Amino acid sequence: MDFALSDEQEALAEAERAWLTRNDPITARRPGIDDGPARVNEAGIQHLVESGLIGLLTTETGGTHVDLAVLVEEHGRACSPLPVAELAVAARLLERAGHPAAEEAAAGTRLVVPAVASLEDPALQARIDGSVLQLSGTTAPVTGLLDAESVVVAARTGSGDEVAAVLPLSGIDIRVLDTLDLTRSWAVAGIDAAVSEWSALPTGTLALLHDQLALFRTTDALGAAARLVDMTVEYAGQRTQFDRPVGSFQAVKHHCANMTLSVEASRAALWAAAVALDGNDPAERARAVSAAAAFAGHGSSTTAQTALQVHGGIGFTWEHDVHLLLRRIKVDELLDGSVSYHRRRLAVA
Repeated sequence: MDFALSDEQEALAEAERAWLTRNDPITARRPGIDDGPARVNEAGIQHLVESGLIGLLTTETGGTHVDLAVLVEEHGRACSPLPVAELAVAARLLERAGHPAAEEAAAGTRLVVPAVASLEDPALQARIDGSVLQLSGTTAPVTGLLDAESVVVAARTGSGDEVAAVLPLSGIDIRVLDTLDLTRSWAVAGIDAAVSEWSALPTGTLALLHDQLALFRTTDALGAAARLVDMTVEYAGQRTQFDRPVGSFQAVKHHCANMTLSVEASRAALWAAAVALDGNDPAERARAVSAAAAFAGHGSSTTAQTALQVHGGIGFTWEHDVHLLLRRIKVDELLDGSVSYHRRRLAVA
């Protein structure tokens, strides 16, 4: 595939990085890092609303999954708590379902995040009883759930029908998860509801939703890994041993080169998967997403471990940012399909 970002996409990435630099999420998180999970602040939501990024994937805006991937990488790089992909994916899902809340979600006047069953241990059931949709069980972990106003639950019934319902958080048992990730909030929703207002989804919507979440979870990890490469190269040029920068040692050079190669190759794989998500071939999309998620997920984790090794003792300190990025990558590696899950899926595709 011969592919490169357009001038508009590069400008989008630069503009988002500039905003994140001015509103550094890590600086904002540090003072209250021991006080509870990271929360989304009003300024962040206002930024997404004013820039129209929540409705990026909707028909009216006409954005692509590559556009969204560019944004997600920047937010991963900055360790942002904003659920950029989740809000955009939920708005597109509601539009696809023809739900009345679609316009509110796309405009950001109603914060809606998507929730699905876990890929590897599903514990969410759906059943249609007459005109009522019965939902019960527990969703997969969701980021941004604590700060959302509603959740759009997508599920498959025992007969194979794909359905979705928008539920207010007031009627849901939300359990906050204690994870390695200190830069985002993670929670699961325990649901036991009889819903009279629900939507039937086109066949294949649930598979598309899982692929979207898998792609953007891994893209987030890529952003964190890319920042770790920059930090490691800079540190290797400053830290000295035997009156020489450690970056001049052959072993450290190889580490930095391998990290850079991994990030660049992972980015190419994820871009290819994003292009496939914008296409109309479900089989090709599934192969591209799982290939990218498996390769980039493993690569980002390895890059994080190597960055920690090159930083040495300072990388283990609470005050240094290395551990925040590493923690984020390790959680991304496990959610929306682990590396081993996507390898198994790819093997039978």
